[in-house]
Formats: sequence, structure tokens, C-alpha cells
Amino acid sequence: MIKLADFAGLWMLERRIDDRLGQPGRFSGVARFTRDGDGLRLTEEGRLDLGTASFKATRVYLWQADGDGIAVRFEDGRDFHRFTPKGAANSTHWCDPDQYDVTYDFARMSKTATVWTSEWRVTGPRKDYVMRSTYRR
Repeated sequence: MIKLADFAGLWMLERRIDDRLGQPGRFSGVARFTRDGDGLRLTEEGRLDLGTASFKATRVYLWQADGDGIAVRFEDGRDFHRFTPKGAANSTHWCDPDQYDVTYDFARMSKTATVWTSEWRVTGPRKDYVMRSTYRR
């Protein structure tokens, strides 16, 4: 079983955003998991291209062990979602009035093949996009 500590370190991150209400996007950069108390701080840094615009983008989350799962929190400590890191894992987050649904795929993550993905589907009156991310050592 994958444990929180297995994520520690540096990952290459590629992300595609298919936005039905706005510009398509691509993000290319790194995801760095560093020790933060009894958990990990995930810092994503890179270049975000939206349509013809391009700029530096950064995002921070806190990951903490939670029983057999991982609790993900926003940088300020608010709850975001929880998942169990094995095979395919699903979770949700309601951010009124929008619904965030994620599927993680850990099938290719092991000691020798370290690749995992996430796919967010976000729907609501203000949002309608799919964001696919691939993390590689």
C-alpha cells in the first residue's frame, strides 16, 4: 500500500485543462512534497498557459495521514478532500455553488514505476472544466 511518505520529494508535473466556459490551458512545472510537521506540504510551481496568455503559477496544499487515507487541506488549513492512495481513488469537494470530483490513479505508482495521475471534473453555474494532471519522478 502507498503511504504518505512515498510522495515526499520532487515530481515533474504536466497538466491539461479543458474548459468548456473559457480558454483551454496547460501547466508545466514541478510538484514538491516537503516535510511539514507530521504531514507534507505540496507546492506546485510552473508555467500556466491559458489561451494566448502565459504566466507563473503556484499552488500549495497540505497532505496529512488520516487512518488508511490522506487528508488534503488548503494552505490555510481548511479541509479540501480525503482519499485512500491505492489503485483508483475518488473524492469530492463542494464549493458552493460548484462541485469538484476527483479521481486519482495510483496503479502505476510503486518503488520502481513512480507515476500517478489526477483528474478533476468541476461543474456548476460558474465552472465547467476537466483538469488532468500527471506526476512523474
